[in-house]
Amino acid sequence: LSNRRSTPTVVDHKERRALLAEVNDLKQQVTNLQRANQVNEVATRALRGTLAQREKELSALRSDLGFYSRLVSGNGQRQGLKLQEVKLQPISGSRGWTLIVSLTQNAKRGGEVSGHVTVSVEGLRKDKVVTLAWPALGDGTAQKDGLPFRFTYFEQLQGTILLPADFRPTRLRIHVKPENGQAISRAVAWSAALSGNITTAEGTRDVQP
Repeated sequence: LSNRRSTPTVVDHKERRALLAEVNDLKQQVTNLQRANQVNEVATRALRGTLAQREKELSALRSDLGFYSRLVSGNGQRQGLKLQEVKLQPISGSRGWTLIVSLTQNAKRGGEVSGHVTVSVEGLRKDKVVTLAWPALGDGTAQKDGLPFRFTYFEQLQGTILLPADFRPTRLRIHVKPENGQAISRAVAWSAALSGNITTAEGTRDVQP
C-alpha cells in the first residue's frame, strides 16, 4: 500500500473571494459611517454657531426696538433728554476702555439739545473706596469739559477712559449736562455697563420738560 500524505484543509477559492468581498464591504461601511459622523459633527458645530449668531442678532434687535420705542413714544408724554444706553468695551493689551453712551430725546419734543457728558468711576484702590473724576480718566486737555453732544432725536457718543493698574472699578456715574435744562446723573454698575444693560442702574434722575 502506498502511503498517502495528509494535506491541510483548503478553503474553496470562491468562498474565499466571497469572504474577502464581505470584509471589504464591511470596511467600506465603517468608512462611510466615520465620514457621516464627521459630517454630522461639522454640521452640528456650524448650526450651533449659526444659532449663537442669531441669538446675538435677536438681542441686538430687541435692544434697538426698545431704543426706537422710547424715541417715538406715542404715549403723549414729553419726556425730554434721556440716557438710553451705556456700554463698556475693553481695549486689548491696555488699561483702556471704550465708553459708548447713547442719548435720546422724545421725537414729540423736537428741537436741538446740546451739552457735555462726563463720567466718574467708583471702585477700590488699596482696599479703600475711591472715585476717579473725569480729568483722571483720560485726555483732560482734549476733552476737559467732557464728551460733547448736539442732536435733535438721538446720538451715540464714544470716548476712551484709562484706569490705574491698582484700581478695581465697581460703578460708573454718568453726568449729562445740557446747555439748557436740568442735568442727568445716573449710576450704572460696572458689570451692567459691560453687558450694555442699565435697567438696574441706581440713582436715576432724567431731565423733564
